[in-house]
Amino acid sequence: MDSDAFDPLDRRLAHALMIDGRAAFSRIAAVLGTTDQTVIRRYRRLRGAGLLRVLGLPVAERVGLLESRLRIQCAPGAALAIAESLARRPDTGWVKIFSGGTEVGCLVASRTREDHEALLLRKLPRTHRVIGVSAQSMLHRFSAEPVRWLGADGLDEEQIEALTPPPPEAGEPGGDGEDGVVRLDAQDHALLAVLARDGRTGYPELARATGRSESTVRRRLEQLRRTGALEFDVEVLPRHLGYQTEAGLYATVAPGDLAAAGRALAEHPQVPFAAATTGAANLAATVLCRDERDLYRYMTEGIGGLHSVHRLEVLPVLRHVKRAGLLSDGNRLYEPPLH
Repeated sequence: MDSDAFDPLDRRLAHALMIDGRAAFSRIAAVLGTTDQTVIRRYRRLRGAGLLRVLGLPVAERVGLLESRLRIQCAPGAALAIAESLARRPDTGWVKIFSGGTEVGCLVASRTREDHEALLLRKLPRTHRVIGVSAQSMLHRFSAEPVRWLGADGLDEEQIEALTPPPPEAGEPGGDGEDGVVRLDAQDHALLAVLARDGRTGYPELARATGRSESTVRRRLEQLRRTGALEFDVEVLPRHLGYQTEAGLYATVAPGDLAAAGRALAEHPQVPFAAATTGAANLAATVLCRDERDLYRYMTEGIGGLHSVHRLEVLPVLRHVKRAGLLSDGNRLYEPPLH
């Protein structure tokens, strides 16, 4: 489908869900100035067609996951098979092949340091036709406030304010360990596994999945949000909003300028993701552009305006092999641990 799959009301609905993925349809309808039935019908159509999905995802640093962005150099002709193998792993969030066709990028979220080391030191190096692997640990994610809308027909400031949930509260009692990590039990893992498939799953189904009462599930979900351990994201294919070109950015910034550069980059409307990482390229980001000419303008005028960036590598994405939520339900960003 082309960008016409989203009309102005669809775009405003998607923007509303990006602000609060669990907002009641009645609340969204009131903000958008339409009826509950219209919002529900639009949402069901978009989700049923695979155009939009709300995902409830654990925040790695708050629940103790080890996140790394991997760059895997492959022998010619091997990238697709390696990317597909990575996509089948439950600990990969996204997998993409960069232009040139010999480099695979992916996000890995490991539950233990042993699992992380096993993938990097044993499994990948022994994979047939993998030439090299580099890993960047995710140190800090920069977020724009309020949530940025990349397409046309977004919400105005008053509508955004009406839908914006309270920010997470640091130090929320009832789950934080001494190290600041929110401790999850088996019922929490079951809850997160369901929300990773559909962030708008109703409380009756969440109660059945966890073995808890609906009221208990509601309280626990709200607590996980308050502590910053759970966030809701919306997957929309960029081409449906008019963005045909995606690229990964790897920038080198002086340590003293890293925080300011990361915050500035996150404020760019073309950038849905920016993070400080380990490695020589210590600032990683994703940029969405309407075409390659737009990408060139962004390189020269957008990130080119950040004078603290000393070196920049731009890797256009050739193919997405895995996205969180918009493939099959088997391709999850989060699954409960095996016992």
